[in-house]
Amino acid sequence: MTDTVLITGTSSGIGLTTAIAAAKAGWRVVATMRDTGKATALREAAATAGVTDLIDVRALDVTDAEGAAACVDGVVQDYGRLDAVINNAGAGHLGTLEQGSIDDVRNVFEVNFFGVLNVTKPALPHLRASAGRLLAITSVGGVIGQPFNESYCAAKFAVEGFYESLAPLAAAHGVRVTVVEPGAVASEFISNVGYDPAQEEAFGPYAPQLRSYLARTAGAFANAQTSEQAADAIVAALTDDKPPFRVQTSDVARGFNGLKLADLDGSAVQNLTETWIS
Repeated sequence: MTDTVLITGTSSGIGLTTAIAAAKAGWRVVATMRDTGKATALREAAATAGVTDLIDVRALDVTDAEGAAACVDGVVQDYGRLDAVINNAGAGHLGTLEQGSIDDVRNVFEVNFFGVLNVTKPALPHLRASAGRLLAITSVGGVIGQPFNESYCAAKFAVEGFYESLAPLAAAHGVRVTVVEPGAVASEFISNVGYDPAQEEAFGPYAPQLRSYLARTAGAFANAQTSEQAADAIVAALTDDKPPFRVQTSDVARGFNGLKLADLDGSAVQNLTETWIS
């Protein structure tokens, strides 16, 4: 029987390429997205890769808990089991608290944190039954806090903390939990953070630091890994007999996160990120 994986956020970027890579590795992929009208690129990629018969596109808004539960139940009803979940859906956010609102922060958490929980909760009983895999695509921003990404990093930190806490309990019941931490990836993600250069004045006294940060970020994404390279690392974690809890998708991400994980007093990270806005 073909193993089944549910992947969220597959209309573009890492989600799309991971869906194709998983199908090429022999998985039945339930590829979900909020708007299935945006599935054209995925369907075309599946046809090119010769895996159309292994891609099942379904609608899923991860911020809708009832909809997420119904989607998971539908997959199990149709295929008899659920062997893995890859929580990939997410949304960036550029801003700083003083110049934004608490509601902005809540909205970021609804997608990036609670969206993961909305899918994870109904999936867990089925993953226990299949001794399955549970993955979340976080970010190097889930390990290192970054200027103007307070809300996004906080949500990704929350996912990492939740999954790190859940992992040993899940493992006691046969479910392997992994967080995957990409660095800069050449995808549509960076164009979807909601930044409008014409509104730079809205950042008030922080505008000079914003300009420095954006210049640094443009350089990082100019040298980004491809979404296909990130997808290969994700599928490797999905299929590894004994996957680690924490996986980075590139040497750059490994070096970046390694700085934080060895930084007991926080000075190394602060010395680095201060240079981004100076």
